Amino acid sequence: MRIVVFGAAGNVGSRVVTEALSRGHEVTAVVRDPVRFPTLHPDSAHRVGDAADAGDVAALSAGQDLVISATRPAPGNEEGLLLAARGLLAGLGTTGVRLLLVGGAGSLTVPGTGGRVLVSDDPRYVPEEWRPIAEACNGSYQLCLQHAPTGLDWAYAAPPALLEPGRRTGSYRLGTGELLLDGEGRSAISMEDFAVALIDEAERPKHHRARFTVAY
Repeated sequence: MRIVVFGAAGNVGSRVVTEALSRGHEVTAVVRDPVRFPTLHPDSAHRVGDAADAGDVAALSAGQDLVISATRPAPGNEEGLLLAARGLLAGLGTTGVRLLLVGGAGSLTVPGTGGRVLVSDDPRYVPEEWRPIAEACNGSYQLCLQHAPTGLDWAYAAPPALLEPGRRTGSYRLGTGELLLDGEGRSAISMEDFAVALIDEAERPKHHRARFTVAY
């Protein structure tokens, strides 16, 4: 496959690039500033582009099979996630290339609460300092639901409550709208295994115009 990764120098994006390359895919790693090129995987094609710019998205996705967006703004610039979602949806609407958008856990419901949503109702999983990014992620999911161009194939990947660097095991569980918890009530996955799940979805799509989540 030919895969474009926006946010390729980030924590999740860099692992997605590595995972995709390890499986033999052609990867175009996109960053907004060429100063980040030395941090990108040497086997990827390095390009400058902004996910919030529909023109950049259209140009970089032309002739590709999939776009994965793993952009994450700096604290205080959470609105950038919404701008990126709009740019991606608009740009890919002209090329028809499938979108795999990395979001957040905030839109998921908490098991056993009658449908309580993490971002608005449960500080156990979304402490106050995380609320701005959680709300922005939830907003990007709503944009996909409400404003995705007709016919555009997209999937929104919601991580568990805890997503941290770790090790690659190749194992995970899949869910849809509810937060996945282990036997001890923990919701977590390593960034490495999150990347595994993303490339599994890239290779064998199971979710179309829908959200999914993963966890151990």
